[in-house]
Amino acid sequence: MQGDPEVIEFLNEQLTAELTAINQYFLHAKMQENFGWTKLAKYTRAESFDEMKHAEVLTDRILFLDGLPNYQRLFHVRVGQTVTEMFQADRQVEVEAIDRLKRGIEVMRAKGDITSANIFESILEDEEHHIDYLDTQLELVEKLGEPLYIAQLIEQPES
Repeated sequence: MQGDPEVIEFLNEQLTAELTAINQYFLHAKMQENFGWTKLAKYTRAESFDEMKHAEVLTDRILFLDGLPNYQRLFHVRVGQTVTEMFQADRQVEVEAIDRLKRGIEVMRAKGDITSANIFESILEDEEHHIDYLDTQLELVEKLGEPLYIAQLIEQPES
């Protein structure tokens, strides 16, 4: 099915964002694991995998619309060095995604591509949940301080 070029471009732009988020979240998860923040690392790794699922859905839709998914482009990967910097970097990815998704939904609905709009709405719901999580974590870091916050992320290895 031939898709609208503007819709395909929005889908590809969001695909680029998802591919970037996969890399950023996965790197943060590996860093967190290395720092011993195992609970946080598990959550961040799962977020990376969620972004991979989004990328898969977007890829399928672009192909269905006879477009070519762009896997060669990435946005800037923001790497945090502290837990606060990681949360802030990941939050920025989500802020940008939410803005892009809302704009895309409007364009897709105006062009009559309800299925693509529904895909964007589903992704938007996930991104809103993630930004809420990040906001909560940033508030906890601010209230507790980084050392106390990090202390609750550590799991003792099983003997």
